[in-house]
Amino acid sequence: MAHEPLSQADVLLEGFLALDTPEGFRAELIEGEIVVTPPPDGDHEDYIGLIVTQVIRESRTAMQFSGNKGLRLSSGGACPKNHVIPDGVFAPAASRLYRGAGPWMPCAGVALVMEVTSGKPRTDREAKRHCYARGAIPLYLLVDRGVSSVTLFSDPEKDEYREQCTRPFGKPIALPEPFAFDLDTADFV
Repeated sequence: MAHEPLSQADVLLEGFLALDTPEGFRAELIEGEIVVTPPPDGDHEDYIGLIVTQVIRESRTAMQFSGNKGLRLSSGGACPKNHVIPDGVFAPAASRLYRGAGPWMPCAGVALVMEVTSGKPRTDREAKRHCYARGAIPLYLLVDRGVSSVTLFSDPEKDEYREQCTRPFGKPIALPEPFAFDLDTADFV
């Protein structure tokens, strides 16, 4: 029986899904490139902890958090579907979005993704931003350690966010509905 030949994108996706990364490392397929990231440093995790604590305490809508949850996102052109692992994913608790989800879940229902820059900041600043916008994730929060700022991207359209607000570490940044509170970044300094 003859089989359809696999496209380059299919071969890349199959190879990616079959990867066996070393313990603590994570692999992502971003814009047709396999990106392997080592375990994060303590400062990286501290920023995430500061944000999660505030969201759980202050958000107008009760939120569930998942660290390192695999998301399947649309891709452009000949690239296969992106498989991205944000540093953090927030979804309204009432949706129970993570219940029954596989290792790579669709992004529908996600309220906000966040990234804290590390070894490859350009990936977080550009490639992942485009992926999240293409996935119609309403909010993308980027903690950029290289320039000591926090940026909230909102209003996704195609592969870009139409709105962005950047605040230096130490200044609050407003998170809109469903969060509806000012994220305090004083402890980021």
